[in-house]
Amino acid sequence: MKRAAIAAITTISIALPLSSAKAEEFVNVLTGGTSGVYYPLGVALSKIYGDKIGGVRTQVQATKASVENLNLLQQGRGEIAFALGDSVKLAWEGNAEAGFKAPLDKLRGIAAIYPNYIQIMASKESGIATLADFKGKSLSVGAPKSGTELNARAILAAAGMSYEDLGKTEYLPFAESVELMKNRQLDATLQSAGLGVSSFKDLATSLDVTMVSVPEDIATKLGAPYIAATVPAGTYQGQDADVPTVAVVNFLVTHSEVSEETAYQMTKQLFENLPAMAAAHKAAEKIKLEDAIKGMPIPLHPGAERYYKEKGLL
Repeated sequence: MKRAAIAAITTISIALPLSSAKAEEFVNVLTGGTSGVYYPLGVALSKIYGDKIGGVRTQVQATKASVENLNLLQQGRGEIAFALGDSVKLAWEGNAEAGFKAPLDKLRGIAAIYPNYIQIMASKESGIATLADFKGKSLSVGAPKSGTELNARAILAAAGMSYEDLGKTEYLPFAESVELMKNRQLDATLQSAGLGVSSFKDLATSLDVTMVSVPEDIATKLGAPYIAATVPAGTYQGQDADVPTVAVVNFLVTHSEVSEETAYQMTKQLFENLPAMAAAHKAAEKIKLEDAIKGMPIPLHPGAERYYKEKGLL
């Protein structure tokens, strides 16, 4: 009996350290609408993290994108998020008009990723070919105070216009905007996304459309983080010529309460698994390690900083 009791005590004492092992860590990946580019890339990133980072459980959350994502990070309701560069900058500054009631001081940078192209598609029958043609027409500018909507405001202002010049302004996510256009209830939609966004692919195969150009002088007026860019011919069905536009770099952002090791692993696994990201969406082909800290509008997370020091970027 004594031996059995000793054996039982020994078994318990060995089992205790195992049961008190570190709890599983949770990584919530904040993306955007399911018809945009953030979502499929977020799904891919979530799988990479779940497979490659020990003790991590992941989840993907569809959101209204940049502005909502940054506010959620500040509240600790996500561990990594996709966001447009101009939104990140305005969040750090606490721009109330852009949807940030106070400076979001917990935000920390992980990486610059790929550029978002401001893409404007109008139905052919609307007769819209230039930005000036939007006067009196209906335009969807993205979800209210989303990164896309901030882009829409900035571009119209640089063209000497505002929402008041439009016949009607709709504040709708990508997929809903496309449905309204298919039903001939909307003249055009502005979407800030990677090239080949599924919503525009769908629209171009369903309706005769025109890609509306954004002249280079608009990019010059806007300045950083906006840059002149081109939507290459053939990106969408029926688009047989290059279309000038502007682009804004996207960033992956975390917050200061995420551990250094987790942020290090999130950065490392992103760059060590780029083929899996590109397989999820071709926009990720533009993600380059050498560009990872270019134009970062907020402080880097110490974990990301450690990775970039290892790689000789810092």
